[in-house]
Amino acid sequence: MVRRSISALSAAFLSLFAVLGFALPAHAVTPEQKLAALSAFSQPNSTSFNAWHAAWQNQAAWADYNFDWSTDLCSSSPDQPLGFDFRMPCRRHDFGYRNYKAMNAFPANKARIDDAFYFDMREVCARYSGLPRSTCNGLAWTYYQAVKNLGSLQVTDEQIQQVKLEAELNYQNEAA
Repeated sequence: MVRRSISALSAAFLSLFAVLGFALPAHAVTPEQKLAALSAFSQPNSTSFNAWHAAWQNQAAWADYNFDWSTDLCSSSPDQPLGFDFRMPCRRHDFGYRNYKAMNAFPANKARIDDAFYFDMREVCARYSGLPRSTCNGLAWTYYQAVKNLGSLQVTDEQIQQVKLEAELNYQNEAA
């Protein structure tokens, strides 16, 4: 049942992508086509997340785009802090960073990729209610601030420690 839904979603997305003029070519992809696909996959909304997720599940269909699908999930931060599963948001975030950097178009797109990351984490948090949702949203905000302020080509250990300290203080303030 789930597999059928995913297949249907993939087929619907591929049809929509073609209607919008982003056909999956059987030849080399132009930089403009690749940037258009990256833009479609990195918007801070459900449609964009669902399109990216369908593509992530069927990477072979996107082979001509030569996307970098690799991920280290949430880098040096926990992937599932306090049990909240941020792995998928971290995957899409890595996808945006890695592919825009490879296209030398990262600085112009970083804020949107970070906003999409925050959107995705908030979607994870929306599955909860009460204190768990508040805690999850606080963690999402902290992760978002970390990538917004430190998500660049180079981050020092001191900067990472500062963000971790601020996150711990925010968590303690929320719990109080």
